[in-house]
Amino acid sequence: MGIESSSTTDAAAPGLRAAKKRETRQLISDRATRLFVEQGFERTTIAEIADAARVAKKTVTNYFPRKEDLALDHQDAFVAGPARTVEDRRPGESALAALRREFLSAVTAQDPVAGFAGPEFTRMIAESPTLTACLRSLHDQREDALTAALAEATGAARDDITPRTAAALLGGVHRLLFRRIQELTLAGRAGPEIAAVLAEEADRAFAVLEPALADYARA
Repeated sequence: MGIESSSTTDAAAPGLRAAKKRETRQLISDRATRLFVEQGFERTTIAEIADAARVAKKTVTNYFPRKEDLALDHQDAFVAGPARTVEDRRPGESALAALRREFLSAVTAQDPVAGFAGPEFTRMIAESPTLTACLRSLHDQREDALTAALAEATGAARDDITPRTAAALLGGVHRLLFRRIQELTLAGRAGPEIAAVLAEEADRAFAVLEPALADYARA
């Protein structure tokens, strides 16, 4: 019994440690978000976040190397999203059709990664020069990832002008629609109302690209 119990405990330990790390990471992120909203991103310190989460400063920086990472903790999903959509497009579906379908689905779900972050969080980002610059960089990174995915999908070299142009056009629509969600949020519009507006506007925005990209990167 003793040997079996020890073996079971040892086997479970990695899972328990991983769960504990996820809980700690989420706790730090939640406390940081609350402070950022209350005080502003620029005025909040890592020490204050550590105190609020009841962890050491080094624990905060171990999980989040930059303060910006605490505010924009969905950035990996944000950067990779369009590229992954192209990679997973349905048989016969073009990159444009897949990206429009996925964006409209995110609008219906009022997905925070698409921009539905709520008025307090959206205002916090808009009022922070650091986060505004960081968000621009994330849009650039997302466009680079989309370029790579389109090049792979069409067999083109990554530095070929065609996938780069297509990514710039598609990325431009994504940037515009993200800003549109922010604008409407800051104007006091509620999530369902924003979703209704964006469903119509996104369809029109992607339609502008159809003459050039309707058949591009078709699976």
